[in-house]
Amino acid sequence: MSNEIKLSVPAMMCGGCVSSINKALDAEAQVVSANVDLPTKTVLVETDASAAFLIDTLKTAGYEATEV
Repeated sequence: MSNEIKLSVPAMMCGGCVSSINKALDAEAQVVSANVDLPTKTVLVETDASAAFLIDTLKTAGYEATEV
């Protein structure tokens, strides 16, 4: 059963960042969908994974994130 996790990604500054974040999350089997919102610098993820897993995934991609 998947749930929604909202993450804040303060360093997200441009469309390239959005693309990189989407690519990193889409590569994870536990991620059902990810909605990246540049103006609010947040990501809403439908997933079977934990917030910690998603935060680690984004850290590997070069982005610090926190759960909102």
